[in-house]
Amino acid sequence: MDIRKCIALISMIPIIIILACGTQKEAPKNISDLELLLSYMNGSFSSQEQAAADSSYLDIRLEMVPIWKERSDAHWLYVEQATAATLETPYRQRVYRISQLDDSTFESAVYTIEEPLRFAGDWKKELPLEHLTPDSLSLREGCTIVLRKVEDKFVGSTVGTGCESTLRGAAYATSEVVIASDHMRSWDRGFDADGNQVWGAETGGYVFRKIEKNPE
Repeated sequence: MDIRKCIALISMIPIIIILACGTQKEAPKNISDLELLLSYMNGSFSSQEQAAADSSYLDIRLEMVPIWKERSDAHWLYVEQATAATLETPYRQRVYRISQLDDSTFESAVYTIEEPLRFAGDWKKELPLEHLTPDSLSLREGCTIVLRKVEDKFVGSTVGTGCESTLRGAAYATSEVVIASDHMRSWDRGFDADGNQVWGAETGGYVFRKIEKNPE
């Protein structure tokens, strides 16, 4: 399928089947759904393909790596996001706390890091954020994403309007995600107090394809 037609289709169909136009890798056998979710999220991602097809999207690079593997309270990921032109100065750095709520429901709680740019590029290290601990992070209240497995993908979103945002006059933000074996769709939007969108993509979310990790 031509990539322009694929992107156009993405903006029109329901979020659960948005990524049907992508080629799915066969899911690993004999692992739990939580382990499968973590394997999907771990890696390097790029929206270059989407940006080349539609100039309203930027070429964004997304890095997600596990941290604090010795902890047993949850699974933790360090997340770094930057434009392809400014990889050394990411515009978003977060820590995600991934946990399973019940047989079919998972959550990704979002934390911020104080003075995050001092850790730019930490995803390349063998032990990213090794000198930080969860108690040094700040939870973004209301921004947790609740996920459910739908066939071979994980589909989720924030709940309600409790994720505070002040960017460009916003009052709150929402996030919708679809996480698959070889790609991820993320649609972050900000809304003012009257529910009008003031930032974020308008026709559909960013589509990130999983790529080989960049050489150090």
